[in-house]
Amino acid sequence: MTAVLPAAPATTGVGVWCCELELSGVDGLKAVVPARDEPRMRVLVRLHGEPLGYLTRPAGTTVDALVAAAWQAFGTAALTHLAVEGAAPALGERPAPATAACPNRVTEDEFVSVVVCTRDRAGQLGAALDRLAALTYPRLEIVIVDNAPSDDSTERLVTARAERDSRFRYVREPRPGLSAARNRGLIAAHGRYVAYTDDDVSVDPGWVHGLVRGFATRPDVACVTGLVCTASIGNASEAYFDARNSGWSGRVAARLYDRDTDGGPLYPYSAGIFGTGANVAFHRERTLAIGGFDEALGAGSPTRGGEDLDAFVRVLRAGHAIAYQPAAVVWHHHRADPASLLRQMYGYGTGLTAYLTKLALAPDTRRDLLRRVPAGLLRLARIRPDTHRRLDGVTAPRAALRREFAGYLAGPLLYLRARRAGGTR
Repeated sequence: MTAVLPAAPATTGVGVWCCELELSGVDGLKAVVPARDEPRMRVLVRLHGEPLGYLTRPAGTTVDALVAAAWQAFGTAALTHLAVEGAAPALGERPAPATAACPNRVTEDEFVSVVVCTRDRAGQLGAALDRLAALTYPRLEIVIVDNAPSDDSTERLVTARAERDSRFRYVREPRPGLSAARNRGLIAAHGRYVAYTDDDVSVDPGWVHGLVRGFATRPDVACVTGLVCTASIGNASEAYFDARNSGWSGRVAARLYDRDTDGGPLYPYSAGIFGTGANVAFHRERTLAIGGFDEALGAGSPTRGGEDLDAFVRVLRAGHAIAYQPAAVVWHHHRADPASLLRQMYGYGTGLTAYLTKLALAPDTRRDLLRRVPAGLLRLARIRPDTHRRLDGVTAPRAALRREFAGYLAGPLLYLRARRAGGTR
């Protein structure tokens, strides 16, 4: 099923408290950002860690009332999940904890490397490390790639963490750019699977279990993406980013993609259909075989983005599959001020058209891409009305969409500049 995310609040600056409720057991609401004075809450309902969907309710709604509402909204999905375990719950009550037959359980045989690429953000990295330290997957290493640092603050932070937790490892990549850092992490990783997330993301303790579940979907899966929930909606900038990128957090149904998937007129080139680089894992050897990440794309390069979109398409074109598994949950901290939001939206624009320019220049994808241009233009035309509908009365930050479209115009030139500077895949 596809969850319909609740709209942001009509009162700018008040917001929605983003939290979660595990339907089983006796726990209450949990959140990565504490509640403030938000008038409403957005609740991700999960059963044994598996997302069922979202509820939006007034602040202060009791857990009992939320449980009753969850059964009403997601009862069929909950009963289907529990039937696999052979459980017979009392309808409307909280189910028992997961059993060994839970569909969200995975074998823990494979070693997994988690890679976080960061640059001069030691101040916020500490909170991300705390969440990474709480990961429950037992066979794990956590590689922090320090990308062209201006000082040793990140190295000191990670080294101190590694002294307490041997799963952590520090790696330096002197060449600036997210793709260079991702490639450095890919080479340094020891795991069969390499999971990537960002330093502005709070991972769920069961995140890696969800990614491993995705790889178990089918033997040809070379990439797994997961659910990227909004961590906080406290102002208009966060509300806009949430509305503009609702596809990140709105999908709670697993899906498999390959070259034969009927994904619509833009498939497989449509942005964001597979997921995002903030929550993704790759089969290490298969990703090395396709050349890793294109260093002409990505944050820190002239193009500012697009490296994840490019990697997804190259995985499919190599004959592999991509699994979207919502049980792999992370919480994304959106840009919280107008200036940061505008920079981010411009980067989304440049990254998208830079990636599309690469496809247009390649003989094996040019014709296929160009015949999809009319459908692509129609989709661009829907961005503004779709985003404003999801905002539901919140005033969008001035120039947000204009900056994104300015990025679209600049992306092709920036890609050519990046290619001349070195490296493409």
